[in-house]
Amino acid sequence: QVQLVESGGGLVQAGGSLRLSCAASERTFSNYVMGWFRQAPGKEREFVAAISWSGLTTNYAGSVQGRVTISRDNAKNTVSLQMNSLKPEDTAVYFCAAMMSRIRIGRRIEEYDYWGQGTQVTVSS
Repeated sequence: QVQLVESGGGLVQAGGSLRLSCAASERTFSNYVMGWFRQAPGKEREFVAAISWSGLTTNYAGSVQGRVTISRDNAKNTVSLQMNSLKPEDTAVYFCAAMMSRIRIGRRIEEYDYWGQGTQVTVSS
């Protein structure tokens, strides 16, 4: 069982930046693709970004491409999401997720095996 704990959410003005972090309990953290998803009020959870087990390959949703960077530190069992130029439409609960794979990066919710509890990001206009 992998436990994931997100941190770093908060309130920021439009145009500002936030850095989200996710700490994983799993010692074999490098066996997992790590992803970030978000869910805004009244909307379905959606893919934001993901990173391969090695950190060499990343994948982003079109809505955040160029504004968001995902990274990981396998020595520390952490994955981060640097978000810049934030917009009010980025307001959502952000979830960290783990997918056991060393072959491909997933973008679909059902591909991920473990989830964190989420951290709220609110962007004011």
